[in-house]
Amino acid sequence: MNAELAKQYLGLNHEENILKARENLKGIIKETSLIYSDFYSKEHKCNVYLKPENFQATGSFKIRGAYNKIANLADEECRRGIICASAGNHAQGVAFSAQQRGVKSTIVMPNVTPFLKIDSTRELGSDVVIHGDVYDEAYNKALELAEKHGYTFVHPFDDYDVICGQGTIGLEILDELDNVDEILVPIGGGGLISGIALAVKSIKPEVKVIGVVPVGAMSMKISIEEGQVTRLASVKTSAEGVAVKQPGYLTFEITRAYVDEIITVSEKDIMEAVLLLLEKHKMIAEMAGVVPLAGLRKRAKPGRNIVCIVSGGNIDVVTISSIINQGLISRGRIMCFSVELPDKPGQLVKVAQILAEIGANVIELEHNQFKAIDRYSNKVALEVTVETNGHAHINQILEALEDNNFEIRRVY
Repeated sequence: MNAELAKQYLGLNHEENILKARENLKGIIKETSLIYSDFYSKEHKCNVYLKPENFQATGSFKIRGAYNKIANLADEECRRGIICASAGNHAQGVAFSAQQRGVKSTIVMPNVTPFLKIDSTRELGSDVVIHGDVYDEAYNKALELAEKHGYTFVHPFDDYDVICGQGTIGLEILDELDNVDEILVPIGGGGLISGIALAVKSIKPEVKVIGVVPVGAMSMKISIEEGQVTRLASVKTSAEGVAVKQPGYLTFEITRAYVDEIITVSEKDIMEAVLLLLEKHKMIAEMAGVVPLAGLRKRAKPGRNIVCIVSGGNIDVVTISSIINQGLISRGRIMCFSVELPDKPGQLVKVAQILAEIGANVIELEHNQFKAIDRYSNKVALEVTVETNGHAHINQILEALEDNNFEIRRVY
């Protein structure tokens, strides 16, 4: 894809092509029903709906575009096989779709790809090639293999058939919520928002389509601002699914023409959104999947009907645990502090009594009198982790301890 070719696609009948994609996807994907969120609606004084694409068979929206692309291939292209490069959701979408269509598939993955994702891709019947330290190296290897063996390359976002597949999400939203005012969509390379924008603007142009990006991965936003596709030197975000250095040429043109605005969110916003979704909806989503929820407060207006796309839920247990802990800390739900105690009986009890009176539940405690802070000071360190009820509660705890002449050091 290049800039000139990309512009030619803008004149196609997008509604017709997305409706064709919907036919292709029947019986393959789940038409995920909107979930009304009592919590987010009350929190932001508007009507908030979740579009849970994390409920798809492969855990993300990517299956839509991948399957539509493969379904539109000519018989000869299918016979030669397909190839893609991915370290995540696109790999599983392509592998699943190829398996469903009986097409040989090869997935090139960088060697930093978690074993779980490699195994999942292989289980779906794809040949997996491990190559390179970063995605760009895997991408170039996939192009090399495609040219060598005649494979059809399935791009993760900069492909019209892929975009039309993602656009079926927009059709489903309009079918289910006729009075929707706004749709918030995460942006990485731009395939998802391009598809949704084409579908929605073709049918109800008054509906606003808003892109949301992490502050550390703003390649599409910067490209729009500069009026041309721009490649970033680096990206830095925990939302790896949208950590894209350069948007596509086609997705850039569609976004520039049809997307109303692009807003940014912080890493803290994203992390807290994962935790809130888990707490309030008992729903697990990956970091990229909750980017729209992280940006909700910037767009919420009383009475508006807003849909947030939860784009994926492929996240490992270790990462979930880390996110939960960090989220609890940032929201003042847990705190760890150390305090110097005179090395004599009764001091630990005194600290415990203060914590009990203020309602701080002790989660973990380390008190080892053999670990002296200073062998000549006759003091030992007590490290305590407590469950708290917000930052005001934390301040109350610290003040109470200091009022009782304890020297406190906040650990986190």
